[in-house]
Amino acid sequence: MAINWTEAQIEEVIQAVIKSLGGGASAVKNSWDGSQYNSRKYIGVYADMNDAIDAATAGYKAVRAMSLEEREKVISAIRDLCRSEAPTMAELGVAETKMGRVAHKTAKHILVADKTPGTADIVAQVKTGDYGLTLTEMAPFGVVGSITPSTNPSETVICNSIGMIAAGNGVVFNPHPNAIATSNYAVDLVNRASAAAGGPSVLVASVIKPTLDSAQIMYKHPNIRLLVCTGGPGVVKSVLSSGKKAIGAGAGNPPVIVDDTADVKKAAKDIIDGCSFDNNLPCIAEKEVFAFKNIADELISEMQNHGAYKITAEQAEKLANIVLVDVKNPKTGIVKKTISRDCVGRDAAVLLEKIGVSVGNDVRCIICETGFEHPFVQHELMMPILPIVRVNDIDEAIDLAVKAEHGNRHTAHMHSKNIDHLTRFARAVETTIFVKNAPSYAGIGFGGEGHTTFTIAGPTGEGLTSARSFTRFRRCVLSDAFRII
Repeated sequence: MAINWTEAQIEEVIQAVIKSLGGGASAVKNSWDGSQYNSRKYIGVYADMNDAIDAATAGYKAVRAMSLEEREKVISAIRDLCRSEAPTMAELGVAETKMGRVAHKTAKHILVADKTPGTADIVAQVKTGDYGLTLTEMAPFGVVGSITPSTNPSETVICNSIGMIAAGNGVVFNPHPNAIATSNYAVDLVNRASAAAGGPSVLVASVIKPTLDSAQIMYKHPNIRLLVCTGGPGVVKSVLSSGKKAIGAGAGNPPVIVDDTADVKKAAKDIIDGCSFDNNLPCIAEKEVFAFKNIADELISEMQNHGAYKITAEQAEKLANIVLVDVKNPKTGIVKKTISRDCVGRDAAVLLEKIGVSVGNDVRCIICETGFEHPFVQHELMMPILPIVRVNDIDEAIDLAVKAEHGNRHTAHMHSKNIDHLTRFARAVETTIFVKNAPSYAGIGFGGEGHTTFTIAGPTGEGLTSARSFTRFRRCVLSDAFRII
């Protein structure tokens, strides 16, 4: 049964998980790879992508033979197992990727279990009139090929599995190479839950060593009718160029505006809570702040009261040269700044150590004042570093925030009590998610209303995907009959 999370419940879950885990990620044994975990062989994970697609095709046929009630029984079992094994997947995810926080990842898995829509999301439509009755139903595509990220690996696998199975599809995954063990643990979990609920023993499938070649096999295989990609701009572009129906969840660089009507104390806490959640890995997380000058000092002071550590302009430049590296395009020779993989999702204390600053683990986020052109503002860092730009008024704030978002139309945030300001920014930025006066994670149902997803499809327009996103419409017409009035 889905629940609506309050802020108090979120904090309660996180603190309970921290207490129960004890040793955290270090407690995970290094007895895992893409095919097994602690000597338990993963179910539904194959050496060859073609074999994985064959297994997913068989899974699709099995799902098609199920009633909706039977399908929902399997989904309920997936939810239950996801809740009970959330700490294990969180620990494994941090140990394998070196990114994020165990407590926060645990909370995300519980969110997936509680608030990912199931078969109730599949609703038929009926129209009657003088010429009879027309029924429109949401039908499965068949076998879905899903590309998943390293930032939210097992969360995305389980969330997508629930939605795609609810829609009646089979699923084959090509996980991110840096999160194979974690992603395939989630694939195995879905299959174990299916078998326990009377479903097929292999409901979803994956590969032991996902590569670009295995992805290409997925793109071209005739059994794959829909491609769903949750990842960076490069892999999204490749999926959208496949020639098949595709859903792409791309990059974001979410700005935050704080005007002089905001509850500044609450805004500061909300922004730090959202920015520091899982070390800023979620694409919806706050990435840069535009604060009115007359409240900026108070905002910064309150941020420091909630776990933010302020660095100087000189320290910011030093840190920027570490977390952003120059990469040369071999084809064009053009050198561009890109984020260092060694810094993504790391704790704030770890990042500060790189510039010779030693702090305790109570520091959750690094803040600094910068100009608009600073690389911290212009690049989606996915690490707990938050630049703050002072602005004169709402016109300047909206102008700069829209530019900083770079037209991704992913997520934006604002803290204000001025309805006109909120409306103007929402209209100007055109993002899929717009969060007002709350932490960013409220936008995916964590302390906010609405369902959750870890595949937010801005580029292709589906928005916050759910089971209905993975369906195609079929129409059945009965002419001149069954109109009973």
